Amino acid sequence: MKNKNQNISVYEYTARLRNVQFMSNISRRSFIKSCTTALTASLIVGCHSSPTTKPEPIKPRLSARPGTPTQTPATGLTKLGLGSGRDGVLYVPSYYSADKAMPLFVALHGAGGSGAYWKSYYDRAEARGIVFMAPDSRSSTWDMIRGDYGPDIIFLDHALNYVFDRCNIDQSHILLGGFSDGASYALSLGLSNGDLFSRLIGYSPGFLLRTNPIVGKPKIYISHGTQDPVLPVKYTRDTIVASLRSSGYDVTYNEFSGDHEVPASVSEAALDWFLHA
Repeated sequence: MKNKNQNISVYEYTARLRNVQFMSNISRRSFIKSCTTALTASLIVGCHSSPTTKPEPIKPRLSARPGTPTQTPATGLTKLGLGSGRDGVLYVPSYYSADKAMPLFVALHGAGGSGAYWKSYYDRAEARGIVFMAPDSRSSTWDMIRGDYGPDIIFLDHALNYVFDRCNIDQSHILLGGFSDGASYALSLGLSNGDLFSRLIGYSPGFLLRTNPIVGKPKIYISHGTQDPVLPVKYTRDTIVASLRSSGYDVTYNEFSGDHEVPASVSEAALDWFLHA
């Protein structure tokens, strides 16, 4: 799977990360200082341009939890039916039975995408006995990428409750994963919800934002293409993966020959890891 929206402009920090591969003479310290200066300047401009007080950001905590289902799910692919415009999809294997708990994979698309980005995963979910849910972000990409957590947290909680109301989910195998901007969101949000998500997957992430509280120690799988023209593999390898490992997280890192994509071989390896790690 490849991202068809590589030129979509998102949060300034992400844009600078995408350009770091062209700044071979800039040190990491200078790069971080540059990003910080740009972000600070944008906040100062915002303060002068608007007299209103910025509302308190939404906490990165999800309240939905699996339990005993009260409804019977439709099997196969269905829409969530939770949003009038942007919504999301749910795939329940044809042989689902309320008597047996199944793993859950919650997948977050990249910038400009939707839950339909993950269509190749429907057959994988069927073959492996995984309930698969892919929500749409409320805007063109996930809220935290543009600033603070916001309506995407609320919608994701709603979508999870929808699944838990219908499906018997294995509490020890709930995965939050994503691609590109969705990977950055999944890794960042997942660190604050390690009591819900036992596994996290980041396919070609751009950055990692740690926001208190940090809860639990989910196992993490990260992949990145060596020729990625959108988000630099070096940042993922040397900063994201290294910082997670130094914090005590169990990280499986898969660096492959390719660009900004999720090759089939990477998808299969990640799902093997999810089910058996």
